[in-house]
Amino acid sequence: MRLSALSLLVAALAASGLAGCTPPPPPAPVAEAPPPPPPKPEPPTQNAPMCVRTPEKAAFDVSALKSNLMVTAVTCKTEDRYNAFIRQFQPTLATNEKALGGYFSRAYGKRALAQQDDYITSLANAQSQLGIKYGSLFCAQNVGMFDEVMAIKSGADLPAFAANKPIQQALAIQECPPPPPPAPAKKKP
Repeated sequence: MRLSALSLLVAALAASGLAGCTPPPPPAPVAEAPPPPPPKPEPPTQNAPMCVRTPEKAAFDVSALKSNLMVTAVTCKTEDRYNAFIRQFQPTLATNEKALGGYFSRAYGKRALAQQDDYITSLANAQSQLGIKYGSLFCAQNVGMFDEVMAIKSGADLPAFAANKPIQQALAIQECPPPPPPAPAKKKP
């Protein structure tokens, strides 16, 4: 009786393919879909009251970058990387603040400081909203910018870096046209 029960077991194993020498093939790998691209910055709804000069444009770009890195630091718990950015680019950031303040003084007069504070707050809010819209992928898409910015060797390159990144802005700005060339000097007869 033992022999026939063993024979039945071997026959059942052979029929199911488990008694063979080769293991069953592994399941086909499931291809992971690449993460979707980050949402593009939305156009600002508020226009600047006047055109910006070239140094002011750079100041707006760097302010947007700084704010974006701050929002990323708070959201993604990378405050140490943000602090390293601030330390590395402190002189450039100070110059940037001065140029931004110059624009707001020119545009708003006595209300300059309040308007500049409103701009910085609106900027952080707009960038936070974009982060919320992107959800859990926000950190994966933005933390790498710390590596990129820290690889910049000179603070003079920071405005160009910021201008080439798709960073949410809170104020629609337009550059002033270049000043006309000086008139040639008249010759005395």
